[in-house]
Amino acid sequence: MSPRRACLTALVTLPGGALSAAGAQADGLAYPQGATSFQANCAVCHGANGAGLPSLAPPLLANPARYAASAEGRRQLAMTVLYGLFGDIAVDGHHYDFRMPDFSRLDDATLAATLNFVVFDLAHAPADLKPLSAADLATERAHPMDGAAVREHRKGVAPAGP
Repeated sequence: MSPRRACLTALVTLPGGALSAAGAQADGLAYPQGATSFQANCAVCHGANGAGLPSLAPPLLANPARYAASAEGRRQLAMTVLYGLFGDIAVDGHHYDFRMPDFSRLDDATLAATLNFVVFDLAHAPADLKPLSAADLATERAHPMDGAAVREHRKGVAPAGP
């Protein structure tokens, strides 16, 4: 099955459908606007709860918090959503050879909120970690690259994990 078809299949079979901003606030999320953007743009491949889809897209439940703890990791997060990522990567001992699309069509504030939802609400980063800002995204937006270059950068900052 093609990655696009798998994403569409996952979207159709996700329980509960999309998450509204009001529902996110009711659930006590720190970044409800990011939750809404995540559901609209990311959940189709990474799953509604960020657990990933086997053989398609990796989970987002640990590494984003690890990335957010360093300057280069934060750059990696911004570059990934802005320019996509393609090629083989390993996450938690599993390999994914996929093509994540770029989301540069979204504004910097929306991308920052989405990343903060992933980092803090899904990956449970410590509350004392500095959230990503629209300015962080704008800085990376000023240095365009392709998804292969994003993957190459990731090799130098990928966190060691379980």
